[in-house]
Amino acid sequence: MSYDLKAEIDRINSVISNGKYKDTDESLSQYEVPSWYKKAKFGIFIHWGVYSQAAFANEWYPRNMYLKDTPEYKHHIETMGPHTEKGYKDYIPLFKGEKFDPEAWINLIKKSGAKYMVPVAEHHDGFQMYKSKLSHWNAFEMGPKRDTTFELEQAARQAGIHFGTSSHRIEHWWFLGDGRNFDSDIKGEFERGDLYWPSNYMYYTSQFDIFAKPEPSTEFMEDWLARTCEIVDRFHPEVLYFDWWIEHAAMRPYVRKAVAYYYNKMDEIGAAGVVNYKHDELIFGAGVPDIERGQFASAKPFTWQTDTAIGFNSWGYVPDNKYKKAVDIVRDLVDVVSKNGNMLLNVGPKGDGSITEEETKVLTEIGKWLSVNGEAIYDSKTWRVYGEGPTEVHEGGFSDGDVKQFTSEDFRFTVSHGKMYAIAMKPSDTGDYVIKSFKPLADWGKEGTSLIVDGVKALGFDGPVSFKTEEDGIHIHCEKDGEMPVVFKMELR
Repeated sequence: MSYDLKAEIDRINSVISNGKYKDTDESLSQYEVPSWYKKAKFGIFIHWGVYSQAAFANEWYPRNMYLKDTPEYKHHIETMGPHTEKGYKDYIPLFKGEKFDPEAWINLIKKSGAKYMVPVAEHHDGFQMYKSKLSHWNAFEMGPKRDTTFELEQAARQAGIHFGTSSHRIEHWWFLGDGRNFDSDIKGEFERGDLYWPSNYMYYTSQFDIFAKPEPSTEFMEDWLARTCEIVDRFHPEVLYFDWWIEHAAMRPYVRKAVAYYYNKMDEIGAAGVVNYKHDELIFGAGVPDIERGQFASAKPFTWQTDTAIGFNSWGYVPDNKYKKAVDIVRDLVDVVSKNGNMLLNVGPKGDGSITEEETKVLTEIGKWLSVNGEAIYDSKTWRVYGEGPTEVHEGGFSDGDVKQFTSEDFRFTVSHGKMYAIAMKPSDTGDYVIKSFKPLADWGKEGTSLIVDGVKALGFDGPVSFKTEEDGIHIHCEKDGEMPVVFKMELR
């Protein structure tokens, strides 16, 4: 599909030059995180695309099926045939989304207790999940033949869910390029707008090499910018999530333009948006930093986010995915919130548009806990101590495969609407708890607090709760059973 790229770039530059935000670090650093996002704490990420129909290994199947001798390469030949006859494009007619029901998705998201959602608008594979004027390779014209992103936006806004989108387009520069290394359907030259454009082969020693060669071409980066701004214009997303690799040195000016354009377009309609970014891709303060499948070890004075998935193996649907337990996700949510963070939790629907029983069960259990204990999570703030206990939380990304073994001695603290909450990450077998951070302050320079606790209530528990302040902390006895975290609400004098 051909379109006037120069005219589009000129239009984008005009919006920036006439708007409040300029494409400079000085201007973008004036951004302030909107209050709705700080209060929301919990959102749902959705990876759904053609790769969900391929449903093998993970959502990187489009790339790995063109890497010779990989399991994906062999699987493709066994199920679809030789790469010369069938390629990734041939999964699109099979991707029909016949069970896609946006209202059902939104109802489940509401049931989970999430306050915002971020479906993938375009993944690395280059297939847009929305009607586009920039490429025919989109879900409105092919596959489901529905503007699935638009339908989700309408259902979300009607239900009071904040709606965002994500773009993973930048990795398309090299994502399918290995198909050029042997006889496949990725051969010859492709034009801007084609699914296989540019399919640039790039060998690199690290996917985090910000100076990797060949660097993205000007045409590709301008097309990336045009696609990003089209998403902004179509949906005015309240969250605009960027995957990694926009950190490449050549991309920096285009990223600034995209962010400035987004903030200006949101400002035009009197709304406030959030940009999620990774690895210092933006000047600090120009958006909300995100840690993929990981978290911080301590509380931060700024708002941040972790994006993680219910599935261990894949963000998109695969039939042999291993799923996390709801209790482990809730514990991580509590830990993240106590440290001034949000959690964006991913769901991977099947190619037909249905959500798995496993993920439905997990989301329902999370929502059940939040329906009782949400007052300690939503609109909460960090205390001067985020928590205590013996379990160590490692800082950094891609650590969620190491499930934390929290104990009843591990607590996390939040403050909301004048109330103090102490959250035991695991119920005590004996019903006895000691919160050491609440021990009385005895002298200057010593640990302790001057808080006076006049009452303790365990949310969602009608049985007796006794407490007593001792020299080593506040002792609580509560025989609330189960495995989910126990929230103690403190009445302070």
